[in-house]
Amino acid sequence: MAKEVTLTSANFEDEVQNSAIPVLVDFWAEWCVPCKMISPILEEIAEAFDGKIKVGKINVDQEEALAGRFNIISIPTLMVFKGGEVVNQQVGAGSRDAIEKLFADYI
Repeated sequence: MAKEVTLTSANFEDEVQNSAIPVLVDFWAEWCVPCKMISPILEEIAEAFDGKIKVGKINVDQEEALAGRFNIISIPTLMVFKGGEVVNQQVGAGSRDAIEKLFADYI
């Protein structure tokens, strides 16, 4: 049972930039209602695609430097990283199908 990884400035390089598999990163905040709406979907994706894609979460209130580094203006923002680079992204909540389409070409 795969779990989402809490990403911080301290572990971002190891967990995302040096990851052998693509990483779906969710920029979110506790007060964000759309973020809460997609949270169960991301948990399901982490389980269903265990070993094929890693799902990470960055709390923008706690990790302002990371949010700034990626110019996060609206949340939720989902980014797909492969080989340490952003290869796809979406701003706003979406269905499970829409979220899976973000990374389907990279796994």
